[in-house]
Amino acid sequence: MTTDDQPDGRRVRGDATRRKVAHEAAMIATTHGLDSITVGTLAAATGVSKSGILTVFGNREAIQVAAVAEARNIYRETIIAKAFEAAPGAPRLRALIDAWVDYLTAGVFRGGCFMAATTAEYGRRDGPVADGVRKLKRGWLRLLETELAVAGSPAPADDAFKIDAFLTAGNGRRELFADDAELLRARDLAMGVVGQLARA
Repeated sequence: MTTDDQPDGRRVRGDATRRKVAHEAAMIATTHGLDSITVGTLAAATGVSKSGILTVFGNREAIQVAAVAEARNIYRETIIAKAFEAAPGAPRLRALIDAWVDYLTAGVFRGGCFMAATTAEYGRRDGPVADGVRKLKRGWLRLLETELAVAGSPAPADDAFKIDAFLTAGNGRRELFADDAELLRARDLAMGVVGQLARA
């Protein structure tokens, strides 16, 4: 029996297991893809038994969906929350770009940008996992478009496309060539899009 000031221990443990396993699944997704995630691999990496994982999630697809949700939480904590300390419009766009580069150089995900990795993997696919990946990407693009509109962009969707393309390319080249200079190049090019608005 539980009371308001004594949470159910099983629920607390279940929530902790869910976060731990989802976090590890998100990490695996950036190096080997969401499709590579298995209960056995997660059990070995987290120390949680296979039965414990399946009790919390039920099946592999639920783990993959949770991995995408965990990635979304990480983006909010490491990029968006930091950037929202800046004023809307151009200052926030510059903060978003800087925070995005910082999160990659800090190695938050083992294999670079979660969004870039899973977008390529789940293109033209259907189902809950693909829906989660699309929602994550669309949320990022909408955020860019909103701040670009505030900054006075005459074509926010086009400018968001450019910024996202530069950052995604920078991530891909950094992972391929193991060179942070590629991220700095991407940052400068993305900042250039914002700078053009100030000069317009």
